[in-house]
Amino acid sequence: MEESSKLRSGECLNSGKQPDPIHKPPESPATKFSFPKLLLWFDQSNRVKTILSWSVFFLLAVIVPMISHFVLTCAECDFQHHRPYDALVQLSLSIFAGISFVSLSDWSKKYGIRKLLFLDKLKDVSEKVRIGYESEIQRSMKLLAIFVLPSLTLQAIYRIWWYASGSNQIPYIFNPILSHVLACTLQLSSWLYRTSLFIIACIVYQIICHLQILRLDDFALCFASEITDFTSTLAEHLKIRRELKIVSHRFRRFILLSLFFVTATQFMALLTTIRASVPFHIYEAGELALCSISLVSGLFICLKSATQMTHKAHSVTSIATKWNVCATLDTFDGLDHDGETPRFPTSRQHFQILSRRRNVVQSSDDDEEGEGDSDLDNTTIHPIHARAISFQKRQALVTYLENNKAGITVYGFLVDKTWLRMIFSIELALLLWLLKKTIVNIT
Repeated sequence: MEESSKLRSGECLNSGKQPDPIHKPPESPATKFSFPKLLLWFDQSNRVKTILSWSVFFLLAVIVPMISHFVLTCAECDFQHHRPYDALVQLSLSIFAGISFVSLSDWSKKYGIRKLLFLDKLKDVSEKVRIGYESEIQRSMKLLAIFVLPSLTLQAIYRIWWYASGSNQIPYIFNPILSHVLACTLQLSSWLYRTSLFIIACIVYQIICHLQILRLDDFALCFASEITDFTSTLAEHLKIRRELKIVSHRFRRFILLSLFFVTATQFMALLTTIRASVPFHIYEAGELALCSISLVSGLFICLKSATQMTHKAHSVTSIATKWNVCATLDTFDGLDHDGETPRFPTSRQHFQILSRRRNVVQSSDDDEEGEGDSDLDNTTIHPIHARAISFQKRQALVTYLENNKAGITVYGFLVDKTWLRMIFSIELALLLWLLKKTIVNIT
């Protein structure tokens, strides 16, 4: 009986295990992810791939921006074609492209694409987590298009207008049409490459955080089922906590550098645009505003993902505490009238107990519906299952979770909602200042 109960308790943690996707045949869906294939551009497993990867980076992130700034600045053009903020735009995009490229190349070289995305760990998770993670990876290409294509479209419209309306002012080599078409193509390719690099690195971080969120959701369901093996429950939480430390360690440098340089570029844009001697029109500052929107959006992806992960990890403690309280109350509800002999409540008594609690929960939900509620926050608890382990073990588990709260950290600092509100409010204030000056002077 004891062995069968342990098997039942382990089902909630390890149900639906799948073979390792790495060893699946080529036709497996796990090998058809479009987003991991995109990361192969940063694969440096051999000398040829390394030379090709770095050559593309230097061409589109260094050489083309330098030519665009020093040759095509058009200082002698009219105010509509003059670009006084081009140096800040090119420098900002190239810095973030460099940070992202070096980070992605380093992760790919150290861990490989599958290990970086934790695809090799899917053999230890349930079917629900595996399917949810695969769906999130497939959705990443759509997310990348949402953040990259609008800025690329606006940049393409601006560039085409810039070359078409100022063809007689813009420098060229030999043939003006061919020269301008080639320059426009290279500039748009450079813009797409640099913005995509930063957004791809942010989306990789978001994907990995989403996997841990799915695992915590699955872990929280154990409190709604029969837990007879205290050790397996504790071991699963320790495993999740260890993976969170791995994620924090791998991405802490990228997060910190992104935060620092996004803030620095926003302040530089602010100080540059408030100078009275510099004219400010949509023609000159349109690229600067577009660049700022892209950088702040990428930073927001990272901070939001880390904050959601930390919130989920802390929600597990709340779920476990409520589970322990309900189990303890059920124990006292099951006492005889003399108050000495605990017994299991009858079906009618247990139904009445759950009905009273359900009415309390429903009335509080009707009064106020919380924002951002998830399956983990609303997990339905069946307290009668908690009788499988003693009060001492339940209390020990709750105490452990309270004193070992998992979450995403950056050099020891926990990334929570306070971080998100403070940092994003600063970045948004700087961005809105720039947009305000751009929109006001659009005419």
